[in-house]
Amino acid sequence: MSEVTERSFVEIQNDVISILKTIFDPEIPVDIYELGLIYEVKVSPGGKVDILMTLTSPACPVAGTLPGEVEAKIKGVHGVSDVKVELTFEPAWNQDLMSEEAKLELGFL
Repeated sequence: MSEVTERSFVEIQNDVISILKTIFDPEIPVDIYELGLIYEVKVSPGGKVDILMTLTSPACPVAGTLPGEVEAKIKGVHGVSDVKVELTFEPAWNQDLMSEEAKLELGFL
């Protein structure tokens, strides 16, 4: 008899972050996680994932599609039962939110 174990919050969160690192703003050659567009990844009991994210600007051309892409890809993570992606512009995104890796890639260092 095989036993099914529930995945831990940390395992799910790590997998969610790995998936976020595969999603790119088509105008910028850096993934949305390293770019600093993801403000929060919250995993709740039962595998519910809440993502708080922003865009580089409210007029970003992918505003209508990027949150849906994030939601669809996160739904495919093993152990995720539900996903809610919330888009915010408070605080506004700025270059200080980028990782050192992203800044280096984009020539800001």
